[in-house]
Amino acid sequence: MSPGTAYAPVSALVAIMNNKADFARAQYEHWYRIPVRSAPPRVDFARLERLAFYQTKVFGPEKWAVNYHAEVRDVDRVKRIELLPHERDHPRAQDEYYCLRIGDLERLPKPIPSRRWRRIVFIPTTVEKLFRAEEINDLYHESPLEDELWRHLKKAGIPAERQFYIGKRDRIYCLDFAIFCARGNLNIECNGEEWHSDPEARARDEQRDADLARWGWSVLRFRAHDIRRRARQTLSVIQENIFRLGGLREPPGGAKEPLGLL
Repeated sequence: MSPGTAYAPVSALVAIMNNKADFARAQYEHWYRIPVRSAPPRVDFARLERLAFYQTKVFGPEKWAVNYHAEVRDVDRVKRIELLPHERDHPRAQDEYYCLRIGDLERLPKPIPSRRWRRIVFIPTTVEKLFRAEEINDLYHESPLEDELWRHLKKAGIPAERQFYIGKRDRIYCLDFAIFCARGNLNIECNGEEWHSDPEARARDEQRDADLARWGWSVLRFRAHDIRRRARQTLSVIQENIFRLGGLREPPGGAKEPLGLL
């Protein structure tokens, strides 16, 4: 992306579809619900154009992939009991939900798979990325800097998982890029040029890095200058660290559970 080009706003949302009853509602009743308290904060629902679904293991051969999408026609904010009156005794009956009124479910031209069978709840993205994505990591729409590093990693054939959550108890971290290696894992962070001038941010990152080190992660941080003007050197550093950690570890083909956090 060239300097001065506006970063496209979120226009599509990938949401989890983890049961067949909700899929039937989306397919035949044309709506999907999202709790207000856990809705992705960056999404302006009034501007949302498309809703897509990441299906879990209950969907058999369609599991761990985005297969379907629909036009978003309207969004209401209602209580759960209004959507599901037969579940009036549900503990969240009075909670507020966004109700997305959608058109017919349509199949994407090709499925968007998750290579590592990740646990994913929401991915705010764009309509363009939704229709061009080859795998789940192509959907993420966090920053132009992350997109640029992702393009470099893909071109170099370095598999990474974007926006990968790990943590224990009260400390949960979202990694910009997670790379799985034979003797440990690698976390790559994209830091803006202002990172070094913010003491509080540096202190938080030092605590985060210490926690990750205890959990078997090495951390590499790159500034915008490294990614945009020194891409070859940046990739060399990443490849050297992958080699130091014993090389890439392929996704476990027989894994019974997805990676990450709900």
